[in-house]
Amino acid sequence: QVQLVESGGGLVQSGGSMRLSCTPSRFTLRYYLIAWFRQAPGKEREGVSCISYSTSTTAYADSVKGRFTISRDSAEKAVYLQMSSLKPEDTAVYYCAIVSTCNTLDVPQHYSWGQGTQVTVSS
Repeated sequence: QVQLVESGGGLVQSGGSMRLSCTPSRFTLRYYLIAWFRQAPGKEREGVSCISYSTSTTAYADSVKGRFTISRDSAEKAVYLQMSSLKPEDTAVYYCAIVSTCNTLDVPQHYSWGQGTQVTVSS
């Protein structure tokens, strides 16, 4: 299984922007569907966004629609999550994962998660 590494998190003020990156430990992300998930303290992990390998399909959780944009670079070396108009409730550890479909944002079971990247939005 291709291991994914998340990066780009940090501390930002409410209303600010941030871009997260998801990169493979080796090879490329070509032909993989990639999704972002997040887990806030005391809450279950939830799906945020997903992108197909052709970029023809993207999906977003209702809570981030219109504020977050998922994309992948042309060299298939990374998938990005551009986050804008951030809110304190977006505070969470963000993870990316290879998924089998973007029709849902269900959290994959028995997945070997990376360390994630912490996003903290101050009010």
